[in-house]
Amino acid sequence: MKFGLLGTGPWARMTHGPALRAHPGAELAGVWGRRPEAAADLARTLGTRPYEDADALLADCDAVAVALPPDVQAPLAVRAAEAGCHLLLDKPVATTPEAAARVADAAAASGVSSVVFFTLHFSTATRDWMAEQQQSGDWLLGRADWLSPVFADADSPYAASPWRREKGALWDVGPHALSVLLPVLGEVTGVRATAGPGDTVQLALRHAGGAAATVTVSHTVPKAAAGVVAEVRGPAGVHVLPQRDEDPADAFGQAVDALLEAVRTGTPHSCDARFGARVTEVLARAAAQLDGERPG
Repeated sequence: MKFGLLGTGPWARMTHGPALRAHPGAELAGVWGRRPEAAADLARTLGTRPYEDADALLADCDAVAVALPPDVQAPLAVRAAEAGCHLLLDKPVATTPEAAARVADAAAASGVSSVVFFTLHFSTATRDWMAEQQQSGDWLLGRADWLSPVFADADSPYAASPWRREKGALWDVGPHALSVLLPVLGEVTGVRATAGPGDTVQLALRHAGGAAATVTVSHTVPKAAAGVVAEVRGPAGVHVLPQRDEDPADAFGQAVDALLEAVRTGTPHSCDARFGARVTEVLARAAAQLDGERPG
């Protein structure tokens, strides 16, 4: 399948591009970016062609892999779907429920398949853990903490990302936390959000089956306080999410596999654009509460 790569930042350079170039079922048709010089540089590195016109790239490929800020990704994903391209999207799909719904609706209307790259769903150990917990059921409590020093450590390649600076950890790593909890505990029926130090946010969630969960996310903790942990508790005991053991580029390769399988079978993937829209809806409800806390 011929893929177009939309985006030229660190994630595209370190993960999307190398994974697409190495995948036996993918042909990298070209690269488009908002800065033509960056697209030309990345295309040269990946041994493919740069495009100055995104629609021209869409016309030349069967699918797109998107490594762009969410509010740039969403309208481009709609255009790609309308052009008949299958969608391999990044999280979050968008930062408004309306924009995320437009992506999912465009994919459905055009009959294209979609996969959102929630990393843990494409790493063998963590994917298998989530599947096992879904089978177990009867969970009463859940917890997911995603704590990083991205904004506290100048060495991070993502520290200068304007959209991460604006939206913070809630929108950057909050999707990962929710992508673990929702399939295991069920849809979120209630959310309470509280701001902490820096960009730290804590969520209290109520799930459709009656379970309660907490989420804590931050990009402003010191290195000594950083870490990722998720767990569920119930009659079966305490089950803790294992550490992800694949390199992100390898996990992205599995996401490519998932998209190819969805296209082949016509069966939607569990992490499709519709699931991504549900994650965006929860995050938007939390963000609205945080905006209400700030002085006018």
